[in-house]
Amino acid sequence: MDNQDDSMQIQELEKTNRILRKKLERCEAERHQLETDIGTKEFLLKKVICELEDSRTNLQHRGQELEATLASLHKMQAQMIQSEKMSALGQMVAGIAHEINNPVSFIHGNLSHIRQYTDDLLRLVELYHRYFPNPPAEIQTERKTVDLEFLEKDAIMVLNSMNIGTERIRDIVLSLRNFSRLDESEFKAVDIHEGIDNTLMILQHRLKATDKSLAIQIIKNYGNLSNVECCAGQINQVFMNILVNALDALEEFNTKRTYQEIWDNPSHITIHTSIVDLQWVKIAITDNGSGIPESIQKEIFNPFFTTKTVGKGIGMGMAISYQIITEKHGGKLEFFSTPGKGTEFVVQIPIQQQLCQVI
Repeated sequence: MDNQDDSMQIQELEKTNRILRKKLERCEAERHQLETDIGTKEFLLKKVICELEDSRTNLQHRGQELEATLASLHKMQAQMIQSEKMSALGQMVAGIAHEINNPVSFIHGNLSHIRQYTDDLLRLVELYHRYFPNPPAEIQTERKTVDLEFLEKDAIMVLNSMNIGTERIRDIVLSLRNFSRLDESEFKAVDIHEGIDNTLMILQHRLKATDKSLAIQIIKNYGNLSNVECCAGQINQVFMNILVNALDALEEFNTKRTYQEIWDNPSHITIHTSIVDLQWVKIAITDNGSGIPESIQKEIFNPFFTTKTVGKGIGMGMAISYQIITEKHGGKLEFFSTPGKGTEFVVQIPIQQQLCQVI
């Protein structure tokens, strides 16, 4: 009886064991399926995350591209406006120079005839005086009234002054006509020194002494330069921007100095030109102002950056100058400044455009 009970218990245990084994197999299968599902979902999730990261990166890149495009459009718009303004200025200056040139040339051309007529009349008066030393009383009275001796000397001096004045006006008109080539875009072989001198002629009023400051000295150290292939009007524009900034810096510096300090250390701008490696022309324009603060030196060539007050500048002068030199002429524009000691701007452009590898 006991053996039969044991046999039945064993059978029950075996049955239970089989059931448990099957359950265990099902659990293993379910666990394996879950692991497979989890792996698949993890793969899909990682894929989705990677795609999202790629999308975010693409969006960032796209946003940066749009920002760069917008900045480029703003820069291009400002440059187009500036170029149009300079072109209009060039046409206006050329027109004014032409209108001034005609009457001045007429006056200057006739001064030589007036000088000859005056010499003839004075010589005739001298002959009358020599052969008729005792004229009637009325003539003697009139001679004293007009002070003939003074008139003879002063007439020549007046004519000389008028001749010098008309020559000065003609030089100014010539400078205006040369500088007004701002709308010319083609490359030509030009005299760099002439462009600098024309620019200085136009800025002459900024160099004169005032009741608060001495005249600003211009020191020219011109080298022996050959003609340079460039867009003359654009290069003149660069000279104008650099010189105007130098004059602004000197004027601002002088407002912070006493007259005695200005007298002891007068403001000056030095212009040095030279040939580099027989292929490049170098123009260095240096002022002895207060210099450029280190905190803003990296921004000097950035569009719309300016330290001037509202109405005195929009911050495009140096940005456009940089583009003219580096992009248009394949050259180099840089500056060196020590706060408290001054600033030097250096322009380098190839003498011939096929030699435009920047040194």
